[in-house]
Amino acid sequence: MRRSPLSLKTLALATLPLAFATTACGEDSAGYEDLAGDDEAADESGYGDDLGETGGDEGDAEESEESEEEETETETDTGDPVCDDQNDVVLYLSPDDSNSMSSPVQVRERVLADGQNSLYGIPIRPWEFMNYYDFEYPAAEDGTLALHTALRAVEVEDGEEARYQLQIAVSSEEMTPEERPPMNVTLVLDTSGSMSGEPIELLRESCRAIAASLRAGDKVSVVEWDTENTWKLAGYEVEGPNDETLLDVIASTEAGGGTNLYGGLSSGYELAQMVFDVDALNRLVLISDGGANAGITDIELIAQNAEYGGSDGIYLVGAGVDLSGSYNDTLMDDVTDAGKGASVFITDDAEAWKVFNTDFVNTMGLAARNVQVELTMPPGFEIVKFSGEEFSADPKEVEPQHLAPNDAMVFYQQVETCAPELVDADAAIDVRVTWEDIETFETMEVSSSYTFGQLLDGDATLLLKGAAILAYTDALKLIKAGGVASADPTIDAAFDAIAAAQAALPGDADLEEMDTILSALTL
Repeated sequence: MRRSPLSLKTLALATLPLAFATTACGEDSAGYEDLAGDDEAADESGYGDDLGETGGDEGDAEESEESEEEETETETDTGDPVCDDQNDVVLYLSPDDSNSMSSPVQVRERVLADGQNSLYGIPIRPWEFMNYYDFEYPAAEDGTLALHTALRAVEVEDGEEARYQLQIAVSSEEMTPEERPPMNVTLVLDTSGSMSGEPIELLRESCRAIAASLRAGDKVSVVEWDTENTWKLAGYEVEGPNDETLLDVIASTEAGGGTNLYGGLSSGYELAQMVFDVDALNRLVLISDGGANAGITDIELIAQNAEYGGSDGIYLVGAGVDLSGSYNDTLMDDVTDAGKGASVFITDDAEAWKVFNTDFVNTMGLAARNVQVELTMPPGFEIVKFSGEEFSADPKEVEPQHLAPNDAMVFYQQVETCAPELVDADAAIDVRVTWEDIETFETMEVSSSYTFGQLLDGDATLLLKGAAILAYTDALKLIKAGGVASADPTIDAAFDAIAAAQAALPGDADLEEMDTILSALTL
């Protein structure tokens, strides 16, 4: 395990573009949706729209006929895109940050702790479920990433296009608490009046878990904010885990006053910049009930600080602690996206210690920067269901993401082909991953080429778990939208997928949780 401190270079302020995705057979945008036969998706991509209009001049008739001929080259009589059976399909995939995992915790809290069967107000982001639940992929060798790919054929009705389940995982190296780089943490703590009661207790417990995870020589700063901002510690070097000075500051934290998130973040970043350490991982941890709205100025501020001091800047981890149902999840997701960090949700002391102590290295650390996954499939293939946040045929439209140590970036997708005659045991699927080394900023690469025969004969155990998670989120989305009655077929499919995964992974706690939650929602 490499333990060298990060080398930070020149100041660079930049933001990465938002991404829209493209599929092989002509879809212009894609996230997690079943795109096949989706009228809304077709509208977004322009299928069915007129390709042009002609004027009334007779002299334009020849040009009009040529336009119609060009149209027939790209569309069938029904308006569907013509199958491209000539060119390989190359797509670029991206999840959200590999540690954003707020959605499944909010669902569990609402259903199992609160005993409610409504998911109103809770986001269902499939990639966060893929992040939260465990996939036991083998770790990569030190300093690199490892690829894992699995494939299963899906039974389809006569006349339907051939469909497959495909799962790609990129695993990082193992890193113990002793091996991690030095940490420079700025705690930005919401002490507004809305934090009174359980939220402030969860804030304190989260901070205690962080304090227990620090080593001698790590540095910590503390900003408390409501309508005013107070710096309690600035670049304080702890003596070791559970430093008494830090614990005293945590214990003294009290809720009261109004809310000024922008002021709190501005003050937090000002302090984080003042104590910035080029030889450490610089992290800002925002703990709040999200009871304020962030404007564009806030998002720009956060994005700039994510690049502060060079390619590795002050990354933001956002922890939500509101259990009243008024938590502003969209706010925390937006700010952590801009801050290139994780969005987590703390429901009790156990979750606080899981995120900020047991998984401290995963939550705060970095194994690979700007990871991008390139998938090449035979002609005719397209993604029709996807677990990540975005994919595209244009790499510039897909935002690379960071990968934490002791972690895996997992993509589950269903793919289908309009040219099944091109698929035999020797047909190839290629996966290529690029990233930046965390110490040298050098571009790294790993790739693998598989045949359909190899993948179909391989171990699909963890693919079954990915399929179960996606079926589970399908059911949750429909329950949230229309209640149980309108979601019965999808619920049945979710139970079936969970059961299939449980047969392959008996005793898996994640699958048991999904089954329990879905059963509670469908009583």
